[in-house]
Amino acid sequence: MTPTPPSDVPEGEVSAPRVELLTRPGCHLCADARAVVELVCGELAVPWRELSTEERSDLLEKFAEEIPVLFIDGVQRDFWKIDERRLRSLLAP
Repeated sequence: MTPTPPSDVPEGEVSAPRVELLTRPGCHLCADARAVVELVCGELAVPWRELSTEERSDLLEKFAEEIPVLFIDGVQRDFWKIDERRLRSLLAP
C-alpha cells in the first residue's frame, strides 16, 4: 500500500522532511549541532529551522538534559551531538 501524500503536495512528489533543531542560547554543543545541520541540509537542499528554548519553555522542560535535540518530522532523532553521516542517512530519499 502506497502512503497518500499530504494534500498540499502534488501527486507523485515527495515532500521534504521537516527538520528542527532545538537549541539553548550560549550552548557550545548547540553551535556544533547547528553547523552540522546547516551543512547537511544545505547540501541536500532540505529546509530546516531552529527552535530556541527561550521561545519554547515547554520543550526546555521536556528536553532540558538532552539539548541540542534534532527532530525529523516531529520524531526525536539525536541529541547532544549531531552526527553528520547519520543525519545524511536519515534524510536520504
